[in-house]
Formats: sequence, structure tokens, C-alpha cells
Amino acid sequence: MNNRLPTHTGSHATHRASGQAGHRRAQRRREKGSVVVEFALLLPLLLVITFGIIEFSIALYDKAVITNASREAARAGIVYASPQLTTTQIQAVATNYCSNYLISLGSKPTPTVTVSHPSGTTSGKPLTVTVSYGYTSLGMSAFVDPMPSLLSMNATTTMNYE
Repeated sequence: MNNRLPTHTGSHATHRASGQAGHRRAQRRREKGSVVVEFALLLPLLLVITFGIIEFSIALYDKAVITNASREAARAGIVYASPQLTTTQIQAVATNYCSNYLISLGSKPTPTVTVSHPSGTTSGKPLTVTVSYGYTSLGMSAFVDPMPSLLSMNATTTMNYE
């Protein structure tokens, strides 16, 4: 007599394999769902960080522009020329520089330029040019509390007349 039990080739093994495949598919669907949820949670934070970096970069660039504008205006004012530039002409140098290079995203930049030569305009006397500009943010101040919506920037350059 044969004491062996009959073996079913394929039916139990096939059922078990298809059950494992179904389990793996369900696991992948759950993982995809959790990835979507994680992305949805992180996306606003990533956008705030990205636009914050852009905002700070534009503000830093505009600060460099007004610094260069005050330097250019002071240099134009002190150079030996006959006749010397007037206060209005020196202010125009800084204003033109700012209007050409400031990033204002649609609005016309309006810097304030102050020219001071308290000791006169003779050789060796100082000329001071101050450029003030109110940087208006792109709207990130609504999301980032420390960033004011209007940031006041100033740049002062003092040079001696030639």
C-alpha cells in the first residue's frame, strides 16, 4: 500500500502566489497614497522656502544697486569738470542708474537722492550722496512674519572733490 497522500500540484501553490501578488499590489497602492500625502504636506513649505530665497535675493540685489547708484553719482559729482555738476544733475545720475537697474516688478522705482557738500565744492572737500529706497516685497511677508512688506534701504557714499 502506498501511504503517501495525494499531492495537488499547482492549485494550492497557485492560490498562494496569487494571494501574495494581490497583497503586494495593495501594499504598493498604500505606499503611493502615503507618498502623495507626504508631498501634499511638504509642498507648501518648499514653496515658501523657494519664494523666500527669491525674495531675499531680489532685496539684496536692489541694495547693491542703490549702493552703486550712490557711488556713481558721487564719482560724477567730484570729477574735475568745468562747469561742475549741479546738485540736480548729481541726483539725476543716481536716479537714472536706479531706474535702469532696480528690480521693482511692475512698479516704477522711486528712490530718494540727497546730495550734500557742506564745505563747498573746492578740491579736497567732501561730497556725500545718499540714496534711499523703499523695497516693496513680492507678498512673502504674508507667509514669513519677519519680512516686512516695505523694507527701507539706504546707501551713502562720501568722496572728496578732485
